[in-house]
Amino acid sequence: MELSHLVMDPDTDIAELAAFLDGLNASQRWMQLRQLGRDQQRRLYHKASGRIDLAQLVGDAGSHVEVVHDGLNTLAVPAPLRRFQKRFCRPSDQGADELFGYNEGPLRRVIGPGYFVASPCSDAVQRSLGGVVVDYYRVPDGPVLDGWPRVVPNRKGLQRFVYDQTRDFLRRVSSHVSVGAAFKRGRPLDHYFVLCRRIEPR
Repeated sequence: MELSHLVMDPDTDIAELAAFLDGLNASQRWMQLRQLGRDQQRRLYHKASGRIDLAQLVGDAGSHVEVVHDGLNTLAVPAPLRRFQKRFCRPSDQGADELFGYNEGPLRRVIGPGYFVASPCSDAVQRSLGGVVVDYYRVPDGPVLDGWPRVVPNRKGLQRFVYDQTRDFLRRVSSHVSVGAAFKRGRPLDHYFVLCRRIEPR
C-alpha cells in the first residue's frame, strides 16, 4: 500500500491516512512521505485537520531542546533541493505560547536560515487555514540554541526572496506528520510541504 495512492483516493479520509502513517516505523513513514508530489501534497492539505497544536511539534521537550522535522516541499527546484528540515525549540520563557525555529537545508548557507516564530492560529481566518502558523514576519526575540545560526530578519539578504512576508499554515495529518501551505502577503502560493517529526529530540 502506498500513501500517494491513498491520498488521491476520494474515499480515503484523514483518519484512515493517520492510521496508515501511525502504523509505520520512522523510516517507513519518511519513505512514504518523500514520494508525495505537488498534487498529492495539495490533496493531503485539503484532507488534513486543522487540529494541531504546539505539542505535536515538540512533544514534551523542555525549553531550548531542539526537535527536528524532516521536510519535503513542492518548489520547482531539483529533487535534492526540495528536502529540508524545520528545527523547533521552546523558548526560555516556559509560559510562552510559541516556538522558535529555522529552516535547515542544502541552501541554508546561501539564502539564510529563514527564522520564524510558530504559534497557534489566532483568528477565524487563520484557523480556516490551519492550527499553527509558522510566521516569517517574526523572528526569535530571545536566545536560541547554541549551534543554531545567527538570527537575522527575513528581509535581509537573499532570504527575502524566499521567506520575507511569508506565513506557513500547518494542519495535522497523524501523530508525527503535518502538512503546510505557504502564503505570501496573505495570498496562497500553491506551494505545500510535509513535515515528519523525529521521534526523539536531538
